[in-house]
Amino acid sequence: MNIFFHELKAYRKSTIIWTFSLIMVALLFLSMFPSFAKDADEFKKLLAGYPLAMRKAIGLNLENIFTILGFYSYALTFTTLCAAIQAMNLGTAIVSKEAREKTADFLLTKPVTRTQILTSKLLAAFTSLLITNVVYLVAANIIASQVKTVDYSVQKFVMLSLTMFLIQLIFLAIGILFSVIIPKIKSVLTVSLATVFAFYFLGVISETSGDDVKRYISPFKYFDNTYIIKHSNYEGSFLIAGAVIVAAAITASYFIYMKRDIHAV
Repeated sequence: MNIFFHELKAYRKSTIIWTFSLIMVALLFLSMFPSFAKDADEFKKLLAGYPLAMRKAIGLNLENIFTILGFYSYALTFTTLCAAIQAMNLGTAIVSKEAREKTADFLLTKPVTRTQILTSKLLAAFTSLLITNVVYLVAANIIASQVKTVDYSVQKFVMLSLTMFLIQLIFLAIGILFSVIIPKIKSVLTVSLATVFAFYFLGVISETSGDDVKRYISPFKYFDNTYIIKHSNYEGSFLIAGAVIVAAAITASYFIYMKRDIHAV
């Protein structure tokens, strides 16, 4: 439990900064909605000139982009990209920092098992992301309620926002797996950015191809915002795929961490 609170405290500043940054991204986009909705016809003619593949790649849907939920789902594309970096950065750093700061052998001299250490770190990372998403959701909903032109479904708004948290969990699990596989990660941010952007561009490529099977390649495409707005539900097969990735990555992380040699300083 002491490890849990220590890790939570260590990432307190980072959590606050990321939470504030995500809210600012949402505020930036949503503040443009009233003007966007006011000149909907002109914007629709302009956007219709873009190739369909390009519109799909950047998440533009002309059917709902002029509603607050549709516009928010477009803004959420960029917010989620930032949130994924936060999660990947947290997952990659939370274990690898012990080797980087040469405190791993000291930590293991304490009366705790490796399972307890990894579990405490994992729970601390999960809690940090949970705090970020709760604060973000409240703030984003308040902003949306102030800029809306007509009433919207709060349930759908929450479901759209939760996709960010679910994608973060996937990247958190991948990050933790990286941290136990690679003994010493010199630059956590470099690894995080490279991984997140690689998956993002793979998602863009899969979207332009129109092949649903290729959507499984990138976690960014596991949640179709248009589908959520229309059906008030998630696509079950992609939920399962995400859960399998998280479970497999965390299970592998425990197995590798239990067997890994910890070098003394």
